[in-house]
Amino acid sequence: MTNNDILRRLRFIFDFSDSQMMALFASGGFNASRELVSDWLKSDDKPEFKALHDVHLAIFLNGLINKKRGQREGVQPEPEKKLNNNIIFRKLKIALDYKDEQILETLEVAGFPLSKHELSAFFRKPGHNNYRECQSQVLRNFLKGLQSKLRGTAIDASESSN
Repeated sequence: MTNNDILRRLRFIFDFSDSQMMALFASGGFNASRELVSDWLKSDDKPEFKALHDVHLAIFLNGLINKKRGQREGVQPEPEKKLNNNIIFRKLKIALDYKDEQILETLEVAGFPLSKHELSAFFRKPGHNNYRECQSQVLRNFLKGLQSKLRGTAIDASESSN
C-alpha cells in the first residue's frame, strides 16, 4: 500500500472533509493547503497527483492521534522520517485506543483472522526475537475491517476503481 492509499482510505473511513484533513495535518505540525491535500488524495493516474512522503503521513497520523486521544502535554513527538507498516499500524492502534482484542475483531470482520501472538509480534521493537514485519495485506485488511465497522460498508470508491 502506498501512503496515498492509506490517506485516501482513512479519509473515507472517518468521513473527513478537506477542512478536517487540513486541521489534522496542522495538529501534527504541518500546514497543508487544500490544494496539496487534494493532490495527495487524487489517484496516481491523474496529472495533479502528488506522492505523499513518509514524514507527511506520520504528521497526519500524529494529528489523528491528537484528534482522537487529545494532544499530549509538553513537547509533541517528532514525526518519523521513514515509515513502515508496523509504525503506521501502531499509530492507528494508539489513535483509536484499540486493545489487541479489538484489533483482532476488526481483522475478523475483514475475513482475515490472526492470532494474538501474531498480532503482538507487529508491535515489538525491531531487534526483538519475536518481532515480525507487518505485511501490506495485514494493514489493508485492518483498514477494510475498520471501514466495515465504522461505515457499514466493505467497498469504497478507491477500491472499486482498481
